[in-house]
Amino acid sequence: MTTVMAIAGAVLLISAALAVYRLLRGPSTLDRLVAIEMVMALVLCGLGTWAAYTRDSTVVSAIVALALLGFIGSISVVRFRVRDKS
Repeated sequence: MTTVMAIAGAVLLISAALAVYRLLRGPSTLDRLVAIEMVMALVLCGLGTWAAYTRDSTVVSAIVALALLGFIGSISVVRFRVRDKS
């Protein structure tokens, strides 16, 4: 099981590095928004992997709270961006 968790962690880190690269080099605001969403999803996956590894269920409430914050943040940025275009 430890090997599987190490592989999952490595894949998450590589994905996070690619998402941060897109966040820094994205040509448009919407590309950066997608990169931020990807980083948020990877953080949630990392927390879920950590919760599975340690068998700690208290992290689940933090995962739900962060998912809600990510959703509200992305919706507010999109609404701001749409208003900006009009």
